[in-house]
Amino acid sequence: MRPVVLLGAGEDLDTSAVLAVADGARVEFTLEFLTVLAERRTALLAALERSGPVYGVTTGMGAMAGIALDAAARSRHQDHLVVGRAVGSAPWLSPKEVRALLAVRLRTFLHPEAAVSTGLLLRLADLLARDVLPAVPARGGGAAGEIVPLAHAGAVVLGGGRTLGGNLRAEDVRPENSPPGYSFAAKEGVAFLEGVPGATALALLRGRSAADLLRRGTLVLAASAEVLRASHDPVHPGLARGDDVLADVLAGLRALRPAGDVHGLQAPVSVRVGAAALATAHRAVAALAAAAERALVGVSDSPAFLGGDFVGSAGFAGTDLAAGLDHLTAALVHVADTSAARTHRMLDTRLTGLPPQLSPKPGVQAGLVAVHKRAVGVVHRLRRFAVPALLGPVETSLGQEDVQSFAFEAAECAAEALAGLTEVLAVELLAVHRAGLLRGGLSGLSPVAQEALGEVADLLGGDVLDRPYGIDVDAVADWLVRPSGTGR
Repeated sequence: MRPVVLLGAGEDLDTSAVLAVADGARVEFTLEFLTVLAERRTALLAALERSGPVYGVTTGMGAMAGIALDAAARSRHQDHLVVGRAVGSAPWLSPKEVRALLAVRLRTFLHPEAAVSTGLLLRLADLLARDVLPAVPARGGGAAGEIVPLAHAGAVVLGGGRTLGGNLRAEDVRPENSPPGYSFAAKEGVAFLEGVPGATALALLRGRSAADLLRRGTLVLAASAEVLRASHDPVHPGLARGDDVLADVLAGLRALRPAGDVHGLQAPVSVRVGAAALATAHRAVAALAAAAERALVGVSDSPAFLGGDFVGSAGFAGTDLAAGLDHLTAALVHVADTSAARTHRMLDTRLTGLPPQLSPKPGVQAGLVAVHKRAVGVVHRLRRFAVPALLGPVETSLGQEDVQSFAFEAAECAAEALAGLTEVLAVELLAVHRAGLLRGGLSGLSPVAQEALGEVADLLGGDVLDRPYGIDVDAVADWLVRPSGTGR
């Protein structure tokens, strides 16, 4: 049985719950909570009856907001808002990403200012329970907000559209005796297209992946320092004055490498700055998590039902999330820079006392020189993704003023940085493994670090002769992204 997030029983669709839904958990509601949500919906409908023009409800959207709709048009308008904007194509978000998007959409619909019907909430929960996941485009969203990707999700809610794994219609897997598809009621179509649930979901997933990878990165840095016989000065606790994040990273490094021989007065620069690079990345993860939390609890609907009135908002602006994702990308690329540099240092016999290029037979066996070149190529490519996606709004919609955050693009860049950093750390860890074989062990590392490196050794074996190292890099990369509790 899948885990269940039960809303209205002391649980909420907070960060951890959204991630649980992304991983496969179902969402259910207590009857009491559904009653509260229904009361909010009743209040919104009453306000619509007595209100004047309401954007996207009694009028068109965007540049067509000045066009008033008659009763017949209004009855179909909410569905039309969604269907005509599903203009994207592959590549699609992954199933985990789509589940997270739907979970965040559900979370924002629980706010009083959204006041959507319980029918829509149950429809979304049912799609999640049955894994009927919309094919949501990862690229090509040039509108302010997420209108294009959300329209694809909304089309599946309506009972049509593309789903992941084919063009299966959502109505084909509806519960027995349920009506075919769904029709958006008053204000529900415009509500579905508003906000930034996709960017919020992607930020949460990227942040979790980055936090997990950085924990492994602490282990890799400590192990490289041992191979390089680096001074312990760079992890002195006094160096973290005024910086709790750096203090935690340094403490983790000291715990992983409590001893070890030292060669030379100064550690290589890439070792000395390694902790600062990791701390910067940890801060970026925390900042992104804070931005996602603000997005989960903030007003995302427009017009938002506030104090009995309908208020236009900038809830569609993913600026905060895009900036956080951009920050994370740059920080991860910097960690990759330092990792590739340490690998280079480990090929230097003057620093390690080991054969040059970590070759068992220099001149006969190439060792890891080409593996390091791979890391350099990856880092060079990653720098292309460290350009802020947030910059560069483009006018659209017949000249209507438009400002895009391009948060999906920022999330894609962060994903590239995560994948690239994983690859570069895998190269560094391969060098650590080879150095350990040539030296007969890395005695200065803690039992926890030794255990982790033992897992790597089980993957790579004890052969030090040349072979197609790309297979090794892939195996270590897969290990790096497994859940880990090692280090910070």
